[in-house]
Amino acid sequence: MKLKKQVTVCGGAIFCVAVFSLYLMLDKVQHDPASRQNGGGNFPRSQISVLQNRIEQLEQLLEENHQIISHIKDSVLELTDTGAVPPSGQLPFRSANGSWVLPFDGHPTFLSVKPQDCQFAQGRRGHTDLQMLDIYSLLKFDNVDGGVWKQGFEITYEPGAWDNEPLQVFVVPHSHNDPGWIKTFDKYYTDQTQHIFNNMLVKLTEDPRRKFIWSEISFFAKWWESADMHKQEAMRKLILGGQLEMVTGGWVMTDEANVHYFAMIDQLIEGHQWLEKNVGVTPQSGWAVDPFGHSATMAYLLKRANLTSMLIQRVHYSIKKHFASSRSLEFMWRQSWDQESGTDIFCHMMPFYSYDVPHTCGPDPKICCQFDFKRLPGGRVNCPWKVPPRAVVEANVAERAHLLLDQYRKKSKLFRSKVVLIPLGDDFRYDKALEWDQQYLNYQRLFDYMNSHSEMHVQAQFGTLTDYFTAVYKANGVPQGVRPPEYPVLSGDFFAYADREDHYWSGYYTSRPFYKSMDRVLESHLRGAEILFSLAVAHARHAGMEGRYPTSDYTLLTDARRTVALFQHHDAITGTAKENVVIDYGNRLLRSLQGLKRVIINAAHFLVMKNKDVYRFYQTEPFLETVRDDRETWIQSLMGGVYLVLFNPVEQDRLCVVTVLVNSVRVRVLTEDGQTLPVQLSAQWSSASQMSAEGFQVCASFMVRLPALGLAVFHLYDSADTPMTLRSETLLRLTGQGQTAHAVDPLPLRSQTADPQLFYISTQSLTLGFSGTTGLLESIHRKDDPQEVKVQIQFVTYGTRSSKDKSGAYLFLPDGKAKPYSQKEPPVVRVVEGPLFSEVVAMYQHFQQTIRIHNVPGVDGLSLDVTTMVDIREQSNKELAMLSDLCQLLPHAQPGLHPGQPSPPHPALCPGTGCHQPREW
Repeated sequence: MKLKKQVTVCGGAIFCVAVFSLYLMLDKVQHDPASRQNGGGNFPRSQISVLQNRIEQLEQLLEENHQIISHIKDSVLELTDTGAVPPSGQLPFRSANGSWVLPFDGHPTFLSVKPQDCQFAQGRRGHTDLQMLDIYSLLKFDNVDGGVWKQGFEITYEPGAWDNEPLQVFVVPHSHNDPGWIKTFDKYYTDQTQHIFNNMLVKLTEDPRRKFIWSEISFFAKWWESADMHKQEAMRKLILGGQLEMVTGGWVMTDEANVHYFAMIDQLIEGHQWLEKNVGVTPQSGWAVDPFGHSATMAYLLKRANLTSMLIQRVHYSIKKHFASSRSLEFMWRQSWDQESGTDIFCHMMPFYSYDVPHTCGPDPKICCQFDFKRLPGGRVNCPWKVPPRAVVEANVAERAHLLLDQYRKKSKLFRSKVVLIPLGDDFRYDKALEWDQQYLNYQRLFDYMNSHSEMHVQAQFGTLTDYFTAVYKANGVPQGVRPPEYPVLSGDFFAYADREDHYWSGYYTSRPFYKSMDRVLESHLRGAEILFSLAVAHARHAGMEGRYPTSDYTLLTDARRTVALFQHHDAITGTAKENVVIDYGNRLLRSLQGLKRVIINAAHFLVMKNKDVYRFYQTEPFLETVRDDRETWIQSLMGGVYLVLFNPVEQDRLCVVTVLVNSVRVRVLTEDGQTLPVQLSAQWSSASQMSAEGFQVCASFMVRLPALGLAVFHLYDSADTPMTLRSETLLRLTGQGQTAHAVDPLPLRSQTADPQLFYISTQSLTLGFSGTTGLLESIHRKDDPQEVKVQIQFVTYGTRSSKDKSGAYLFLPDGKAKPYSQKEPPVVRVVEGPLFSEVVAMYQHFQQTIRIHNVPGVDGLSLDVTTMVDIREQSNKELAMLSDLCQLLPHAQPGLHPGQPSPPHPALCPGTGCHQPREW
C-alpha cells in the first residue's frame, strides 16, 4: 500500500509541474511588451501559429506522461503480484516453531510422493520356490571338505542311468577378454584379442562342426573397424551360420553391484545396436562368468532385451552346494515384485569354483585339467595337480574318453535334464593358432570315439550357449524361454560373493571411489547431452537450419556412450584394475566429459536463442561455458553480471534449490520475465571455525522452477540489498579450549559451548535431531507423521588381518569387529539455518559429514542430502565405515534390493518395512 501511495504522489507531482510550466509560458507570451509594441496590440499570425503548435506539443507530452505514469503504476502492481518487489506478507518468514516459511507460486509440484510408491515397496512378494533371503538365513556358510570337489560333495550315479536317453554333451569353447585389467583395453587388443579374432576366422572355417562364443562387443567392434570387407563378410557368415554366437551382446560384461541401471542399459543397447547394424543379429542368451556376484536387475534387463536364457558363475560356494544338492542349479529367475511370471528368465548356474577348464568338465579338477590341451607338456601353462594332459591318439582314446565321460556324467547329475554344458576356455584363450588346433583336434577325436560307441550312451559335440539351452528346452518339451516342468522359480540376488573360506568380495564396493563418482558425473552429462542434442537437431530441422547446426557433435555422443559403457566392465567401475589401467580409464572419462560439455554448450546456445536467424556456430569461441568447480571463474564473471542457463533433464517440472559461488553479498537473481528470486547467502569456510575471506567467496542459493526437458535462464548481478536477499544464520558449537569463531562481515556468526543435549534443524516438512556430543544425525521426523524415525549414525573403523590375505581392491577381510571411531578433540559442529536450506556439518579429523534439508515442496523437501568427505590417506590398513540404525530408511530394508538395483522411491517415507541390524556403508 505504501508503494502505491508513492507512485500516486510521484505521478501527481509530475502532472502539476507540467501544467504550471504551460501556465508560465502562456503568461510570458501574454505580457511581453516587445510583442505588444511590434504587434500593435495584436499577435502576428506567424507567432499565433507557432504558439498553437507548441500548445499541441505540450498536450501530446502531457498525454505521453500520463501513459508513462500509468505504465509505471501497472508495472509496479504487476511486480508486486509476482514477487519481484514483494510487499509485507510475501517475504520468507519464520513460523512460531522457528522454521522458515516460503511463499510458493502455487503451481503443482509433479515430483511428489505418492502413496502407491510406498504400497509398491511394501507389497507382498510374489510366490517363488526359492527366495534368496530365506536361503541365506538357512545356510550355515561352513566350509566342509567335500573331497575332490572341495566345496561340494561326492557325486555318484548308476551306470545304466542313460540307457534309455543318452547324455547330450555340449562343449562350448570361449575366451574371456577383460576390456582392461592387468593391461589397458588397447594393450590387450594389440597383444592378444586381435589375434583371437584372426585365428577364429581361419580355424572355425576349417571345420563346420567347430563352435565358439563371444561376449565383449567393445573388442569385436574394434577388430571389425580394422578388418577389410572380405574378413568382415567371412565373420558375418560364421555368425549367421551359427558357428560363432554373440552372447549377451553388451559392450562389456558389466559389473552388477556398483553400476547404475541406466548405465547397464546403455552398454547393452550400445552392443545390441552395433550388432544389429553391422552383422544383423540379436543375442538370445546371456553369459556372465566373471562379475563378482549377480543382480536380479541384470536378469530383468536381459528379459526385457528379449533374451530367453542366461548363465551366471560367481555365486557363493555355499549357495552353489545347496542348489546342487537339490538339483536347483537351473531355475526361472523372477523379480521379487512380480506376482505372475512376466519377468521370468531361464538361468543356468555353473556349479564349480571357476569358469576355467579344470573347474568346468566335472567335479574333479585334477582330471579336468588333463583335458585342457593348452597345458600339454612343453607349453607355458601346466596343471597344478601335477598330472599333465596327454594328446589324444588311437592308442589312448578309449581310456581318455571314458575318463572324461565319467566327469560329464557326474556333472549332469547336478541338473534335471540329461543335457550337460561344458565350457572350454579361460582368460584370453585361443590367441595362438596352436591352441585352436590343440583343443579342437583332440576334443574332436574324443567326440568321434564317444559318438561311435553306442554303449557309452552319449552324444558329444561342440556347441554354442544357445545350442545348449535349445536342447534343454527340447528335452523338456517346452518352447524357447518357457519354464520346464518341475523347474524351480527363484527370486532375489547373489550378493555378497565368496569364492573360498570367508573371502567375501565386498571390498570392491568402495574401491577407488573417485572413479565411481566420476562415472556417475559422466552418466548424468551424457543423459543431458543426448536430450539437448536431440531437441536442438529437431528444432534446426524444423527451421531448415540443419546445415548450420554442428550435427557432427553426434560423434562426441557416441564416443561418450562407449566410454561409459566400457567403464561398466567388471574390472573398471569396481576399482579392481591395475593402477596404469585405472589412469587410462580416468583419461577416457575426462575426454568424454569434455566432449559432452561441448555438445551441451552448442545445443543450449541454439535452443536459448529466440531468433534462430541470427544463430552462428563458433567452434573456437563458444557462446556459453559450462559451470565448472572453478571458483575464480564465477568470481570474475559476476562482477559484470552473468546469465545462468539451467537444464532440467527429467520429464517433469522441477522445483529445486540451486547454489552458485559469487563474490558479493549483494547478489540479485532475476528470472527471464524479471522476477526477483529469494536468495540465501551462506559463507565459504577456510577452516572448521573460520569463514573464507579470500576473494570474498559466498554461496548464493535460490529456488528455481525448471520446465520438463527444458532450459531456463537466470540473471545474476551485483545489486543493492533487497528484502529477497537473506543471510544464513550460522552457529558454531565449540567444545575445545582456545577455539574461536572468525566471521566475515556482513554474514552473521554465533558460537556457543556445545552440550550433550539434542539439537534440531527444521523445514516446513522435516525436523532432524542431532547428537549434541557427536553432531551426527539421531532422528528424522516428518511433520505429518506422528512417528519419529530413529537413525543414530555413528562411524567405526576396521583394521585388516595380519595374515597373508588382507583387505584390498576385491576383498573385505577385517581383523575383527568394528571399533568406534574416536579422536582426541571433540568435533566442531556448524549449524546453518536459512529460508531455503538448513544443514549441520560435523567436522572430524578424518572426515566431514554434511546433512542438508531443503525447504521446498515435493520429494526434494522430504529428502536428506548426506555428503561425507573422507581423508584417510595418512592411515595404513584402516577402513572407515558409517553405521546406522536406519530402520525404515535404507534400501536394505526392502526385500531383494542391493547396490546394483534401483530402490523404490524414498523408502524413508514407507513405514512398516521392519528394522534390520546396523549396516556398514
